[in-house]
Amino acid sequence: MSQRLLVSTRKGLFTLADSGSDIWSIDSASFLGDPVTLALADPRSGHLYAALNHGHFGVKLHRKAANGSDWEEIPTPAYPEFPDGREPDRCPMRGIEIPWKLEQIWALAPGGQDQPGRIWCGTIPGGLFKSDDHGDSWTFVRSLWDVPERSKWMGGGYDYPGIHAICVDPRNSSRVAVAISCGGIWETDNDGSTWSLIGNGLRNDYLPPDQAYDPVAQDPHFMVRCPAQPDRFWVQHHNGIFKSSDGAKTFTEIKEAGPSVFGFAVAVHPQDPDTAWFVPGIKDEQRIPVDGKLVVTRTRDGGASFDTLAEGLPQNHAYDLVYRHALAIDASGQRLAFGTTTGNLWTTPNQGDSWTLASSTLPPIASVSYY
Repeated sequence: MSQRLLVSTRKGLFTLADSGSDIWSIDSASFLGDPVTLALADPRSGHLYAALNHGHFGVKLHRKAANGSDWEEIPTPAYPEFPDGREPDRCPMRGIEIPWKLEQIWALAPGGQDQPGRIWCGTIPGGLFKSDDHGDSWTFVRSLWDVPERSKWMGGGYDYPGIHAICVDPRNSSRVAVAISCGGIWETDNDGSTWSLIGNGLRNDYLPPDQAYDPVAQDPHFMVRCPAQPDRFWVQHHNGIFKSSDGAKTFTEIKEAGPSVFGFAVAVHPQDPDTAWFVPGIKDEQRIPVDGKLVVTRTRDGGASFDTLAEGLPQNHAYDLVYRHALAIDASGQRLAFGTTTGNLWTTPNQGDSWTLASSTLPPIASVSYY
């Protein structure tokens, strides 16, 4: 059973320990005062990774060895030099220039069991990188950057497109799917040598009807893959919830899911692909809980029905938003935790039937993970 939580916040990285009966306390704090945008615990090596964004001073990446006491700074992924004589890339919606440099690390994922040093890294403005030495060096996956459709990637949430979800197939580590903000879902089956645009059936409702189902125009907010049945994907999209049973090649839209189908976070049970959790908000223009009531929605039948889980959560004047990486599930499929933009952290030992406030004094939370 997972006993620790890794919580990235605007003012540091916090480790929480469970003292028993789902009672959590802060065990350690690192990078105090600095914005930690994402953290990863690699279950294979035990290494911890922390991505920081210092704004003017840029992005930094740190690693901590299993049972180690000190963090060490490691190289950050680096974009290649911009080609001489090439016109700048521009966002098709905003017309702004897309830089060829690292703006933010937005996804970190371990490779397969047969790739002990492999770490995948997704970034803003849409670059994918991989490392085979635990982050000591990085290779730019130029094949994805060079797909012709990248000229249509619009970006969402930030000014530029970004890769925020990386799903490695546990049956075949060379098969990897990535989700791109307003750039759709892409898959490789040869470790990144070539890529295919997948995700048919996703629908973008703010586009004209003749463009709404264009796979490259989709805005998946987050994507998860069931470890036990890797062909099952769940996507929390900009305007709805979608599921796939064929490896994300095609999706079915779920139009009813409790208070709302809008949100950013999604978690799937590690053994049961029909069980998934979401944290709804009103809509894009009102990123707060419906009626000021913070709830989690859960389906146990593949989206045919949903439970609205509210026990232990505030039901009056709640303004919490849960970011993409801030809803976590442990390996047992029983415990979940989520953190919010107001610095609240909730946990549950029973799949969400009841929730306990673990902390109300943290800075705004960007990501949460068990390890």
